[in-house]
Amino acid sequence: MLLERDLIQSAGFRNITEGGRVTGFQFRLRMPSYRGMAASLVDGVAVRVGGLVDVEPHVPLWSFGGRTFTLQQLWDSDGVRWPLEEAAVVTVPFDGGLPQGVHDLTVELRLRMSYIPVEHQPTIHRVSRKVTLAPEGGEGTFRYGVSLYSYMGDYGTVLDLETALAHVADVGATGVEILGEAHVPGYPEPSPAWIDTWFNLLEKYSLEPTNYGSWIDTRLRPGRSMTAAEGAEALQRDLKLAGMLGFSFVRPKIGVISGDLVPDPIWTESVERSLDLAHELDVVICPEIHSPTPIKHPVVDDYIGLIERTGTKNFGLLIDTGIFQDRPIPLREGEAREARPAFLDGIGVDPADLKGIAPYVVFIQAKFHDINEQLEDQQIPWRPVLQALKDSGYTGFLSSEYEGDRTPWRAIEQVRRQHALIRRITSDLV
Repeated sequence: MLLERDLIQSAGFRNITEGGRVTGFQFRLRMPSYRGMAASLVDGVAVRVGGLVDVEPHVPLWSFGGRTFTLQQLWDSDGVRWPLEEAAVVTVPFDGGLPQGVHDLTVELRLRMSYIPVEHQPTIHRVSRKVTLAPEGGEGTFRYGVSLYSYMGDYGTVLDLETALAHVADVGATGVEILGEAHVPGYPEPSPAWIDTWFNLLEKYSLEPTNYGSWIDTRLRPGRSMTAAEGAEALQRDLKLAGMLGFSFVRPKIGVISGDLVPDPIWTESVERSLDLAHELDVVICPEIHSPTPIKHPVVDDYIGLIERTGTKNFGLLIDTGIFQDRPIPLREGEAREARPAFLDGIGVDPADLKGIAPYVVFIQAKFHDINEQLEDQQIPWRPVLQALKDSGYTGFLSSEYEGDRTPWRAIEQVRRQHALIRRITSDLV
């Protein structure tokens, strides 16, 4: 599993409970040296969290390989090592734990380097980082997941599949959403070895496959559009793969013919040809309602019309919460507002519109772009959205879909903030 570049890792920052009581908090540290070393060379770590916690280097406990030590026990240890590829788990006793939210975590890590003169020892690494405590609460109303699309700026560069899944689990999510052509090596025919790895990782991190993203590339061939038969073939290829990998939903991104995302007319026949297979695989096909298409739109009416006409249980609506955006996404450096799509300023769909389509909604992609250190979303009005979902009777997954700045590792922290935000709001809903 890959580590973040920062010494203080975002994964693993959480309160700990013993005997039903919160007794402290934990975080993970990456080895700052260019080599691993014996854990007895650790001289402790001072820890400060805002104005709440300030402890001396000898106070925290250390865990390596699942074994926990006091600092004195580390000094007396033999054979315990802190390797480069393993983060140390630091536990700070603090009765009641930290409050939920974003914290300023500062550490002063002390290491003894035997090849540096003693008068210049210990070597001290002072670092600070704003990091979100692992979210809690919100249980009983919705289920929580993450789309690996959230990490696409990092995927394959600073994140691999296992690291991404570990971060999903670390926010307390139980569902994972993937993109077939992005996350399945050898697509559309992954090797048996990779399939085994996929299921082993799901078991390791206690995750459930939720939604599988696929594409019907209607302009695949220059000069002509796909036929309905070709569209059905593309959809069925992904239905079979999604079913093999354990997914319950398949989101086909269908080629469009207009600026408000009206799908190519082949969509109807392509989907109808695939409903029997979806039923056989126990998979629901769910195209997304995505900005700039609002809820009250002929596209949505047509999707609902197919459901009512066929009586199928294997077709439904996926709502992308970007349609509720009511404040603009900031301009990028050098970007002119008039040169970008107007919907990036938000189309501001009224969350109350969910009520009219509630029976057909099967999945929510919880799209967002930026959440600040005060856990305030800068574009999406989460309280009315979550209240409307609850009032409509929706109890399925809220699957985080981060689409903001792709600076390395930023998505990890943003997803943590979103889960903290939506769970806090959900806990307060009436």
